[in-house]
Amino acid sequence: MERSRIGGRLLIGLIMAVVALFGYFNKSQVNPITGKTQHVSLTPEEEITLGLQSAPQMAAEFGGLYQDQKVQDLVKKVGQGIVQNTEVKNGPYQFDFHVLADPETVNAFAVPGGQIFITMGLLKRLKSEDQLAGVLGHEIGHVVGRHSAQQIAKQELLGGLAGAASVAMSDPNSPNGSAYIAQYVANLVNLKYGREDELESDDFGVKFMVETGRNPEAMVEVMEILAEAGGPNRPAEFQSSHPSPENRIAKIKAAMAKYRQ
Repeated sequence: MERSRIGGRLLIGLIMAVVALFGYFNKSQVNPITGKTQHVSLTPEEEITLGLQSAPQMAAEFGGLYQDQKVQDLVKKVGQGIVQNTEVKNGPYQFDFHVLADPETVNAFAVPGGQIFITMGLLKRLKSEDQLAGVLGHEIGHVVGRHSAQQIAKQELLGGLAGAASVAMSDPNSPNGSAYIAQYVANLVNLKYGREDELESDDFGVKFMVETGRNPEAMVEVMEILAEAGGPNRPAEFQSSHPSPENRIAKIKAAMAKYRQ
């Protein structure tokens, strides 16, 4: 009887896993800028809508917009300088750039579709427009790389696989333990994808800086600023969605050699 129940759980788990995998691999689109085929569940138009809808809430979480129009205009000028002078302008996305009031958090991020944010906590640490361009170019890279759309599709896949594993490995005497392990493994896999996205965005950032006549060495300087801001107690790289600054610097220097040829 017990063997029959175990077999039934395994069969259900297998079916759930197959459905999750089929759904993921059946969702593929060609990136309109990079030409790469990606597994995504949103169209560019849906990304733009999602980004515009989520932008006000994201801004509110960081103290709202910084109330100095000159600072806002500077960031918009540098960001649009990248967009309008690279192949990014030929894409479907609607870019806008915003400075957030939070003076302590050192961060910049993009939401789907082209809304890009930088906190005053990071902006005040930057010493040149080239450094700012490096930060914004990296975030533009997330948008044109469709990383948010990819992550949404991967979350759907990993959620389905974690659910399948939870069912297949379920122990009536410890129903929460196996689910926790399955979810932990899924999260670690997803963090690896996040690191790959960060490195690809760094590559985009270098490319955009070379194409717009800015000094890509400034991106190395940004990494040094981030390393200093992170302090000595940064989490181990495998536990973080971002590669270590040291690892990113090595990749950035390789990209500089590639795009300067």
